[in-house]
Amino acid sequence: MHLKELTSEEFNAFTKSYPTYSLYQTSEYANVMSRQYYQTIYVGLKDNNGKILAASLILVQKLDGFKYAYAPRGFLLDYNDFNLLKTFTKALKKFLGKREIIAVKLSPIVIKKIVNKQNHLLYSNSNFDSIFNSFKNLDYYHFGYNNFFEADKPRFEAIINLENKSKITLFKNINKSFRTKIRNAEKEGIKIYRGNETNLNYLFEQNKNKYPRSLKFIEEFYYQFERTNMVDFYYAKIDTKTFLEVIQSRYQIQEDETYQINNAVINPQSTNTNKLINQKIIADNLLEKLKKQLINATNYLKESPEGMVIATAMVIKHQKEVYVLLDSYDERFKHFSAKHLLLWKLIEKYSQLGYTKFNLGGITNPDIKNPDYDGLKEFKMHLGADVIEYIGDLELVTNNTLYFMYRQKQSLTKIIKK
Repeated sequence: MHLKELTSEEFNAFTKSYPTYSLYQTSEYANVMSRQYYQTIYVGLKDNNGKILAASLILVQKLDGFKYAYAPRGFLLDYNDFNLLKTFTKALKKFLGKREIIAVKLSPIVIKKIVNKQNHLLYSNSNFDSIFNSFKNLDYYHFGYNNFFEADKPRFEAIINLENKSKITLFKNINKSFRTKIRNAEKEGIKIYRGNETNLNYLFEQNKNKYPRSLKFIEEFYYQFERTNMVDFYYAKIDTKTFLEVIQSRYQIQEDETYQINNAVINPQSTNTNKLINQKIIADNLLEKLKKQLINATNYLKESPEGMVIATAMVIKHQKEVYVLLDSYDERFKHFSAKHLLLWKLIEKYSQLGYTKFNLGGITNPDIKNPDYDGLKEFKMHLGADVIEYIGDLELVTNNTLYFMYRQKQSLTKIIKK
């Protein structure tokens, strides 16, 4: 067996025959990253008959003048096969080392366990310890079981299982308060639209203070995956005319109710005046709240008669999985819960199209509280997601001499900064 550089056509042919792999292990993703100043290499381990037994996408970048590699979501091979992993590792180390690449980092698709939103164990990988020890025995360095977003790719992902589930079942699996928000959003005039490359600025504007990527990067991602029909873009828009009509109706109903309660207080028909006074206070507060909403709704219609885009989502369709690559909302209009409705409509849509997984992306460790990340974690789990825990980041040194020089330079830089 020998390791060879593959053409993109050879790599694509192998991935199509491979049972499970990530969107980050595709030539589409490689094309995106090649325009982000990464060198892209496809490698494959071939037997004597030329058959590819294992492969990987390798991304190479310069760090402090040294070449460092990434294998996004790991290698395309069976990690349970120690001999295959050993042979591939040895060949890859030699291949990269000769090219003066100091190391390769990977976040393999090796599942440790799966828990549901109640944190009950659904699956535990009985081979995990064996796989972990295989990596250690082959001199891979494990960066530890990180709990937040320190890894190259998330160690925890929130994934909704769509397989053999009706939309009724999926909706019931959503947190009760979220179901209410979804219904209200629809009633108040939030509508979902399918967009295209001309609408990507909506996504960028809502993310530019949170996501360190340019509009050009988002457009490149869309372009590369759109060529193979793997990307969809959607946005939620509030119909300002409908919203005003809804608030006007609510205000009229509450105004009538408040009027009746006020009359009852002035002309009481019973001795229970305390109860009437409490009802009046509640009714007055609701009317005042609706009055403010009515003013806002009137202004929304004046300023944006065509409606306002207030939530966005770009998804990648890969094999039988839908992956939410990037989503966001306009924080000024958070109270509309447009993102709740948008994601629910996508879950409903793709489940009916036969997709089996809806991947909401990374979250933090469900067992650990952190105020910076708990909101994101709870939002995704409230949509009915299970939590997949992976092995985390690993590193394989491929050129010992240059890697030692790299580490020495890093240490020196830290001392100088102090």
